[in-house]
Amino acid sequence: MPKPCRLVHANGRSLSQVAKDLGVHHETLRGWVKQTAIDGGRRDGLKTEERTEPGPAARENRILKEEREILRKAAACFAAESATR
Repeated sequence: MPKPCRLVHANGRSLSQVAKDLGVHHETLRGWVKQTAIDGGRRDGLKTEERTEPGPAARENRILKEEREILRKAAACFAAESATR
């Protein structure tokens, strides 16, 4: 468990007190605590690695966009070449 999240659960201090001591907004700290609970399996939701890792559809979409851009540039190159002949 990250240290800021441990501070919230230790010593009976409130989330707002810990956030103030750390110099972060209480909603930021609340989000960290929530994500730590999700990652630890104590709460439902997307784990950190699931949020940061693009799924197969996102990867396929990125590849298709790259291929489309390559084809667009090639078509423009061929059009310019045939116009000069």
